Amino acid sequence: MRKLLTSVAAIGLLAAPALAQVSDDKVKIGILNDQSGVYANFGGRYSYEAALMAVEDFGGTVLGAPVEVTTADHQNKADIASNIARQWYDTEQVDSIMELTTSSVALAVQALSKEANKITITTGAATTELTGAQCSPYGFHWAYDTHALAVGTGGALVEQGGDTWYFLTADYAFGYSLEENTGNFVKANGGEVVGAVRHPLASTDFSSFLLQAQASGAKVIGLANAGADTQNAIKQAAEFGIVQGGQRLAALLFTLSEVNGLGAEAAQGLTLTESFYWNRTDASREFGKRFLERTQAMPNMIHAATYSAVTSYLKAIEAAGTDETEAVAAKLKELPVQDLFAENGVVAANGRMIKDVYLMEVKAPDQITEPWDYYNVLSTIPGDVAYIKPAESGCPLVTQ
Repeated sequence: MRKLLTSVAAIGLLAAPALAQVSDDKVKIGILNDQSGVYANFGGRYSYEAALMAVEDFGGTVLGAPVEVTTADHQNKADIASNIARQWYDTEQVDSIMELTTSSVALAVQALSKEANKITITTGAATTELTGAQCSPYGFHWAYDTHALAVGTGGALVEQGGDTWYFLTADYAFGYSLEENTGNFVKANGGEVVGAVRHPLASTDFSSFLLQAQASGAKVIGLANAGADTQNAIKQAAEFGIVQGGQRLAALLFTLSEVNGLGAEAAQGLTLTESFYWNRTDASREFGKRFLERTQAMPNMIHAATYSAVTSYLKAIEAAGTDETEAVAAKLKELPVQDLFAENGVVAANGRMIKDVYLMEVKAPDQITEPWDYYNVLSTIPGDVAYIKPAESGCPLVTQ
């Protein structure tokens, strides 16, 4: 009996240091995004489910401590998001906040988290400022950004002769960034931006904006918005006969969720850029089918990237032997990202996770062979082409 008690005590002593390296004896992740507004299907509760799947697939614990996931709706308002983040950090023992759809929200929460010495991994927002001038040593950007969208969709349409552009832009940080990045890319490739108009987030009537775009005579109308805003703009453009009149619509941020919401008939022929497609590889198909069984929807790039971000965060804690922020941030930048979302992903010094992205075309309805099989993959854009080179990003963390 004495030997047994001694053995049990020894096991306890061996286990204790590992658990002691985890603050509050648990790891808690917050998924903060829009769950009731214009981006509710873009990320929303589906991103929360993706995070839960990642934790379950990891085994539910790290360094012997349980992993918890909490979630909240920021309503696309930076002040609400910041208040939730403060409460999570101050009273609810949240260690890291992820997803952060809406660029104004992501910038605010990343800045607050820097002060709080906490890690953020953004998968839902797009602005390049997150890894540019407003980068953070504890801030990471995982799924896509406005530069990758500009190179993908913008580049494809310029090559196809779309050399004059007019932008219909969401009136906040994301829209400005997407318009600027795409406009710069168009001009650098010999095209011209003939004008732009900005609309409020969550608009329901795009008629005046679309009429201005139509009157511009531009070959391409760039929709620098996302979610339900893009869906509504495309539907209303059809009512004005814009495409029938010879102009093209560029859905600069459009995902599988919005294609499904719009319907294949209305979306067919659209060119878009995503960093994930469920029907591209065996690993993505397996994940997609599990996700579909759980949510009754196929994952888009935000959902898959959230799964990847949570998994990478837990791997970094495991590799660091602690959940201490500095050590985990260092491991996130050191470890390769190899999973169902990223093949040979690399995290740069500015926090940008660099991987390939894909130029897609929405199939005609008669080409769709199974539910959610909406895309033809037109080309693969290498990560070092899609994303701004870290040394050129404007991030003060990058020294070379």
